[in-house]
Amino acid sequence: MSEMSEMKDTVPVESHGWVLAESDVTPEVLAKVALNAMPLREGDRETLTEQLDRLPRGLVGVGARCACGTPAVTVTLPRLPEGSPFPTLFYLSLPHVVREASKLEANGVMAQFNDQLAADEALRAAHVRAHESYLERRAVLGDVPEIAGISAGGMPSRVKCLHARVGYSISVGRGVCPIGDAALDMIGWDAAECHCQSSDVCDRVEP
Repeated sequence: MSEMSEMKDTVPVESHGWVLAESDVTPEVLAKVALNAMPLREGDRETLTEQLDRLPRGLVGVGARCACGTPAVTVTLPRLPEGSPFPTLFYLSLPHVVREASKLEANGVMAQFNDQLAADEALRAAHVRAHESYLERRAVLGDVPEIAGISAGGMPSRVKCLHARVGYSISVGRGVCPIGDAALDMIGWDAAECHCQSSDVCDRVEP
């Protein structure tokens, strides 16, 4: 946090901590947030609006991209422009992967993961580490007391939302969030393959 405290252009929010200004979320900052995170490109905002039926508030980067270059995950500030705290750092947006995560949830996979957590001490420990890592990554962008200790997807005690775990794993890479990694295996995610399933989007080849 010492490096962040030296940055001048943060946005103070009265007595409610701080967040970086959007202009200060540089590629170097995003690299600290996640392995695959990168700045927004021309056309990303329009693509994300189409994916989510809205333009995400507090958007400062892309957590990961499909192989074709289309945004797959957003990076969001921990406090939205109107002042609301927002704990979800990585928000899954790629429609095909969103649908596949929803299918897993509908088929009871979250209950299976929760049973595994209850039975496997090593998995529980890794689950807690994933939670702590999430908080550390979010803290790069700001400190919001209202969501202190709150990560995403039910961490550290349970599995509540696979979309949050999948977005987390796609962004940070394998080996950080074991539940997200397992869900990606079930979905069949391959970073080297396009998962858009839409020719009009897949024409946007990454430069």
